[in-house]
Amino acid sequence: MLEQEKKSTYDLLLAQLAGLLDGERNALANLSNSAALLNQTLPNSVFTGYYLFDGTELILGPFQGGVSCVHIALGKGVCGQSAQESRTIIVDDVRTHANYISCDAAALSEIVVPMIKEGQLLGVLDLDSHLVADYDAIDKEYLERFVALLVEGTDWNFAMFGERN
Repeated sequence: MLEQEKKSTYDLLLAQLAGLLDGERNALANLSNSAALLNQTLPNSVFTGYYLFDGTELILGPFQGGVSCVHIALGKGVCGQSAQESRTIIVDDVRTHANYISCDAAALSEIVVPMIKEGQLLGVLDLDSHLVADYDAIDKEYLERFVALLVEGTDWNFAMFGERN
């Protein structure tokens, strides 16, 4: 996808997310719909979804894709590393990444964006692609904006997810 086409796609994605969030603040609904939106918009995806922090570890949340890992410790895998370090991580080729947890053999590249509100880790957005090096600085910029919009437009009550204190 050309740079301008990619940016236009992401601009539309952000507008669609804003529409989905308008008048809806429920975390489960917003996470579910936003995962579906990402899956429909990003055609190379094999996984689009969330891992939510329960106070101890990341737990699989709403997603689109095949069966996936359920528990991820902080610091383990790309999701755990992103959560622990509070930074977006792009992996061009997961087959060569030392700290990668393989949940789906179809995944060849990955981007993980931490979800943080008022200094508190909520979870991570995890995207996997069937192409090598599918994510770049444009994806990082727009997906960080996507997460920021989602985090601000959602009420976060994790009692329904079994949050541990």
